[in-house]
Formats: sequence, structure tokens, C-alpha cells
Amino acid sequence: MIKIIESPREGLQGFSHIIPTGEKVRYINHLLRVGFDTVEIGSIVSPRIIPQMADSLGMLKKLDLQGITTNRMFLAINARGAEMLAEMDEITHISYPFSFSPSFLKLNVNSTVEKSLLTTEIVTSLCRNSGKQAVIYISMAFGNPYGDPWSIELLTEWVSNLHQAGARIIPLSNVSMEIDETLIAEVFSTLIPMFPDTEFGLHLHTANQGWYDKVNAAYLSGCRRFDGVIMGLGGCPMAGKELLGNLNTLNLIEFEAKKTLTSNINPIEWSETLKVAEEVFSIHAC
Repeated sequence: MIKIIESPREGLQGFSHIIPTGEKVRYINHLLRVGFDTVEIGSIVSPRIIPQMADSLGMLKKLDLQGITTNRMFLAINARGAEMLAEMDEITHISYPFSFSPSFLKLNVNSTVEKSLLTTEIVTSLCRNSGKQAVIYISMAFGNPYGDPWSIELLTEWVSNLHQAGARIIPLSNVSMEIDETLIAEVFSTLIPMFPDTEFGLHLHTANQGWYDKVNAAYLSGCRRFDGVIMGLGGCPMAGKELLGNLNTLNLIEFEAKKTLTSNINPIEWSETLKVAEEVFSIHAC
């Protein structure tokens, strides 16, 4: 079995037209019943920067969580946002986008590497004290298009720093640059044996072709946590680089089938959710 993390947050934030809150709520209510390990619902971010996320907290309060066992994740880009989320019973996981790329941090969260590490410590402490799980993403984990230093040794050093800060769920993301299966295998086969108590994940931005070899490289190297977005929508609008779409969730479900892995996906709910996604996204695609 693999853990599939579905991120409507990433899919929705790529739309320039504001999607009504009620439609977002309808869509996410369906996602929560599909059988994903986690659904990343929204984020606390300036509405001036990403207007689509302005109603995230209001949307959270309108969800039907009766009988829901799927984890609900929310992204915070600073300590203040994490403090707000730590008080919300609707949330089970708080995610934070760390990076050791100074250029990415400046563009994405207006921070420095040192401040970002401090925020990581705050997020993990808040989660520990509130019974939630911290999910600390490493953006630009597979290289750096800005010219900032990158190597597997440097990546390992920063994973160690995050581990010391209390992070035990660390998804790795390439954000805006294509990577190949060889690099993916090298990264995961290096990190997973070194940090056996840490759950590493793959948050892959990629063109649709070649996705299987990349996912398989991570899987064969021990990774069991994969992020996806229905239709492969979204990307990081604040990266300052040309966007790559996200890994299509449909590909992850296909991967499970090809590997004959046990799955929690409910095929009826999945089929219905795809219909809702097409309705919501096709209407607001302009």
C-alpha cells in the first residue's frame, strides 16, 4: 500500500477566476470520502498574493466531517498561521514549506533559511502540543534552478537539521524543474536508511509523460508517501519560475493497480469525485 495525499489546495490556487466557496466545499467533501490518506484542504496565506485561498478557513468550518477518517492538512507559511491552525479541531496535520534555497524562500514565504528553520521548530512544537502532525516539505529538494548551492550532501545535512527540529514527515519536492528517475532513486535511497524513523514523501511536479518511472524509482527506493492533484492541476505560483503541473492522482491510482498494491480507494466515491472535479474546474477554467 502507498499513502496518497490529495491536494485540492494546490489544484485550486492555480485558477485565476475565484471559485465560489460552496463549490469548493462540495468538491472537498467528496475528496474526504474517496479513501485518500490525507487531503490538503487549504492554506493561510495573504489573499493579496493568492486570492483563491482567501476563504480557506471559512471553507474549513463548512465541511461535513461526520465519520471522516481521512487526515485533514492545512498549510501555514509562518508561525502565526501555524498557531491559528493548532487550535482547530478540524485539522489533523499542519504543513510548512521549508527550503534551504534562499532564493525560493525569499520569493515563496519572504523568509531566510535561518528563520525558516526556526519556524519549523515552532510548527513541530505546536503540533506536538496540540496532538497534530507536522508535515515539513523541502522545496527544491532535488536541485536548484536559481543557482543556489545544492548537493545530496547538503540535502542530507538539512534533513538532519529538520529531524533535530522535530520533523518526522518530510516530503521532498522539485517545484519547478524536471527531474529524472535516477536522481529520485539516489535521493531516497540515501535518506531513507539514514533516517529510519522519518516518513519521506514525493511531491512531484512533472509533465505527464514519464511519470511512472519517476514514481517507481521512489517506490523501489522505499518511499511510500506520494502527493497528487486530480487532473495534475496547480503548481507553486510564488516560485518565480515557469510552473510545472502536479503529479496526476489518477496516475497514482494506476500505479497501485499495476503494482497490485492494497488500496483504500473507494471506486464509487472516486468516480463520483472525478465528475464533480470536471464540473467545478471546467466551469472556472476561463
